[in-house]
Amino acid sequence: MKKLLITLFIMSIFSGTNAQVETILLYPKGVPGSKGIQIPEDSQTSDGITLLKDITQPALFVYQPKNKTSDAAVIICPGGGYSVLAIDHEGYDIAAWFNERGVTAFVLKNRLPQDELFENAEIRPLQDAQQAFRIVRKNATKYGISPEKIGIMGFSAGGHLAATASTHFETQVGEILDTTVSVRPDFSLLIYPVITFNETVTHSGSRENLLGKTPTQEKIDLYSNDLHVMTNTPPTFLISTTDDFVSPENSILYFQACRKNNVPVEMHIYEKGGHGYALKKKGLGPVETWPARMEDWLRERKLMK
Repeated sequence: MKKLLITLFIMSIFSGTNAQVETILLYPKGVPGSKGIQIPEDSQTSDGITLLKDITQPALFVYQPKNKTSDAAVIICPGGGYSVLAIDHEGYDIAAWFNERGVTAFVLKNRLPQDELFENAEIRPLQDAQQAFRIVRKNATKYGISPEKIGIMGFSAGGHLAATASTHFETQVGEILDTTVSVRPDFSLLIYPVITFNETVTHSGSRENLLGKTPTQEKIDLYSNDLHVMTNTPPTFLISTTDDFVSPENSILYFQACRKNNVPVEMHIYEKGGHGYALKKKGLGPVETWPARMEDWLRERKLMK
């Protein structure tokens, strides 16, 4: 496996904490589905938030805690409506939060569904998430984690990707197949997630960016993740607010599907908070306590000490 991984070590500072971050290319021998177009990655800052797009070389950023107290790990999927990745406040900052609590974190820089860059572009985000699970599980010993305690976390459209990974794991998508390694998350943390592509509830921008302006009903149903919850769907933690433009009905539908299938699930819906707050936005009221509720849930499940 070492020959398949290209790792770069960089010293970075996130959230005021020194951290050594390892970067793993998901496909060091060539990115599947690429049309071969070489363009620089686009990184812009808006309201203090870094937004990435034109990602042609997907990667995992590995954050290892200085004081590891858990053998669990989490793969983090930043949001951005499937048009950009909000990589810092829904990625790096969250990884630092886990590190401060002794948990190993991996930030996924997945490809976006850009038809101009990739063949069959809609499958590429999920393909990258599944490849991330293959890499992390194969290297569990290296990182001192249990291969049976690797979860996924997603924000907004990253929550849709995390929910897709949590409900479509029995089918490995794309050109890379390895049935010897499970791509099933062991737990799911879905924060103001897009869940359904039903037009009465969905976030239309996320749906359009992934599937186009006129998706078939078959595609809409395929990516409406509440319709694919099974008894072996991972235990799930959900956060939403009633004033979010991504309707809290998304979380409610997933919660109900989990309940129907006897999947352990916990949901918190706050009155106010809007969207995209993560750990960054302040002065929002009770919704700012959501990380403490998630920490309680992780401790209860013996995933954090």
